Amino acid sequence: MANKQLTLETFPVTGMSCAACAARVDKTLNRQEGVAHAAVNYAAATATIEYDRSCCTPQSLRQAVQDAGYDLIITHTGHESEEVEETHRRTYRALRFRTTWAVVLSLPVMVTGMFFMHQRWANPLMFLLSTPVVFWLGRGFFINAWKQLKHRSANMDTLVAGSTGIAWLFSVFNMAFPDFWLERGIEPHVYFEAASVIIAFILLGRLLEERAKGRTSNAIRKLMGLQPKTVTLVTGDEQRTVPVEHVSPGDLLLVKPGERIAVDGTVVQGTSYVDESSLSGEPVPVAKGPDAEVYAGTINQKGSFLFRADKVGTDTLLAHIIRMVQDAQGTKAPVQQLVDRIAAVFVPTIMGIAVLAFIAWMILDAENGFTHGLLALVTVLIIACPCALGLATPTAIMVGIGKGAELGILIKDADSLETARKVDTVVLDKTGTVTEGRPVVTHLIWEDPSAPLPGIFLGLESLSEHPLAEAITQHLKGTQPASVEGFESITGQGVKGTVQGRTYYAGNRRLLEEHHIALSPRLEAEAARLAGEAQTVIWLADDSRALALAALADRVKPTSAAAIRNLRQQGIDVWLLTGDNEDTARQIARQAGIDHFRAGVLPQDKARFVKSLQQQGHIVAMAGDGINDSAALAQADLSIAMGSGSDIAMDVANITLMASDLNKIPEALRLSHLTVRTIRQNLFWAFIYNLIGVPVAAGVLYPVWGFLLNPMIGGAAMAFSSVSVVTNSLRLASKKIRLTADKGEETTSGELTTVDEKPAAIEETPITTLNDKQEMKKEMKLTVSGMMCNHCRTRVEKALNMLDGVQASVSLNPPLAVITFTGATSYSLEELQTQVNEVAGEYPLQKA
Repeated sequence: MANKQLTLETFPVTGMSCAACAARVDKTLNRQEGVAHAAVNYAAATATIEYDRSCCTPQSLRQAVQDAGYDLIITHTGHESEEVEETHRRTYRALRFRTTWAVVLSLPVMVTGMFFMHQRWANPLMFLLSTPVVFWLGRGFFINAWKQLKHRSANMDTLVAGSTGIAWLFSVFNMAFPDFWLERGIEPHVYFEAASVIIAFILLGRLLEERAKGRTSNAIRKLMGLQPKTVTLVTGDEQRTVPVEHVSPGDLLLVKPGERIAVDGTVVQGTSYVDESSLSGEPVPVAKGPDAEVYAGTINQKGSFLFRADKVGTDTLLAHIIRMVQDAQGTKAPVQQLVDRIAAVFVPTIMGIAVLAFIAWMILDAENGFTHGLLALVTVLIIACPCALGLATPTAIMVGIGKGAELGILIKDADSLETARKVDTVVLDKTGTVTEGRPVVTHLIWEDPSAPLPGIFLGLESLSEHPLAEAITQHLKGTQPASVEGFESITGQGVKGTVQGRTYYAGNRRLLEEHHIALSPRLEAEAARLAGEAQTVIWLADDSRALALAALADRVKPTSAAAIRNLRQQGIDVWLLTGDNEDTARQIARQAGIDHFRAGVLPQDKARFVKSLQQQGHIVAMAGDGINDSAALAQADLSIAMGSGSDIAMDVANITLMASDLNKIPEALRLSHLTVRTIRQNLFWAFIYNLIGVPVAAGVLYPVWGFLLNPMIGGAAMAFSSVSVVTNSLRLASKKIRLTADKGEETTSGELTTVDEKPAAIEETPITTLNDKQEMKKEMKLTVSGMMCNHCRTRVEKALNMLDGVQASVSLNPPLAVITFTGATSYSLEELQTQVNEVAGEYPLQKA
């Protein structure tokens, strides 16, 4: 299998009604010859299959799934998403119809059973109303149960059909032959209301579940909705509107103000600004002109431009993002593997418990054992729903990965999302990751500012092919370049040329020394200072003296220092790796607030360094953007690629940051923490529900308190458990993930904005510790978890100070809240936590 070419595809699955169904489809697919791996996602109703086409085909896989009692949609029309969405809408409408009528017919049955059960007309009426509920509106349960029985399997439908069918048959028998029980001194009860209300409750639960599951796919639908249906195709002087499916690479397309761009391409004519926030998460529009790349799904602003289509259909960046999100949402977190194994044996186990409960009642209760045993059997079959268990992990994963996609954080799979929360060390490549990845002019110093030197400098550098010349040309853009004659490139030194009969030079210090050009003490001192800061100095001179110098450096991104500060506040060590020299590495690390760095590191050395950290017991995340980072990315526990980097780095990476903004790394880690916490909450409630509910349904409380759970209450509780798990997962979508950078860390220096040369993150100032002596009679010290920045700190402090009689001071480092109660009233930790949750958000408090 390892040497064969494997195909990875995701197919919609129909007919699944519970987690046991998903487990059965999963098991069926993984048993097929040629299938390397298959993962079925119950929440998304999809199967992601990696298979060898030489051994099996989609048709054979579909046949295997159909034999198991389900179906696999394998058609590839280009409109699969619309077909699946339409199927979902039809299913939802049909379910809504059945649920509405089940509730309408069950209400009078329930009222009659509760208040008029001794009336002569009660039993016939309940029989007439409950029969269509059970066998018409609830027929799907019996049909699916029969399919499962034919395949010697069982699922949630088996439980529902068995319990309601038994309750209905038992009731019919008691209604038709009451003397059978009366002769034995037993009152013949009927359970028509239980059978019909259980069907109504379960249908209502599935309706709410279907509606909630539909919402978990909002991220995909939003992404799919970004591509317009039609485009303006330009052929010669003719413009015509055509469907986007008709566009081919090389076609010329016109984009008007306010329109969405339909395919990836390159601007040929015109200029505008394009809102790329849907892909990168960054709100600031990006300037576009000739030769600039544009992407499908982004929005043109006020200008119009003509662009050439380069990538269409499934080759666009938007389509690639959609596939990544779909594939990630269909993967399973490690914890889900255990859940799948439990779900596979859950239904048979519950059926066994139900039968044992019935037998136990028959043996232990000679008088009412049959009636109570039957009631216990029905209730156990109803209450033990594995749906909550099956939905606990995939719904949280779907919402978490969808939330990441909205923020420009593309997560490859669920395993990566779960690994991210364990990271304790982040290793950063320098060029293009911490820095902007291209040299820019940081200082431009003139010996005589009034002289017409900028035009001369621009004229010389615009003719040079050196990469540093491009940076100077960009910096002086807008200046009128001087006309240069006799231009000459001097290898390894610079360039020279004649302007209005005078020779000028632009290049390094060696160029000036070769031509015996004098340096003023002022310029020489500035050059020494800038060189000491690991900046490259380019000189401008005439044939006798130096006239100006330009300092160039690969500038630290404005957001890097804040991002690294956020990582350190989360207790994460940060390393900088670079192939550059040690002076440059030290300077960049100092500006970004990084304590640890390694310089002169080759690509293979980066991977070895990551491995050495892992051998020390660290969970390592590696962030990079180049091909030279690929080995280290593959070695790391969590690999993060910058969106502006190479395709190879993005293919290797577990997480891709579309905005190439390091602030996305702490955001991704926070998203991981919140998602895993949600999964654990879901699993706790799903497990505790069954651990408590099943014994109570079996009747363990009856000998003590005389309490036997009514099947109707069991049905309601079962429906609520599934809905509560999905609803809890959907809470993730409203969580605050985006971090707010501290704007105070940026200062203006000279002609451009730079990060302060000594940011607060690495200043050697001692941490202030609070005095243990209590000035007031009542004081409480609490540690605060989850604060990422000063904005978080102020939110928590404001929330606490809103309480009457409270004076609170919250610090970020250490994350501590000192609360003084100035009035007669004090508050408990639970009351303080509630106040913070309601006003500021989820910041857990603990006593220090």
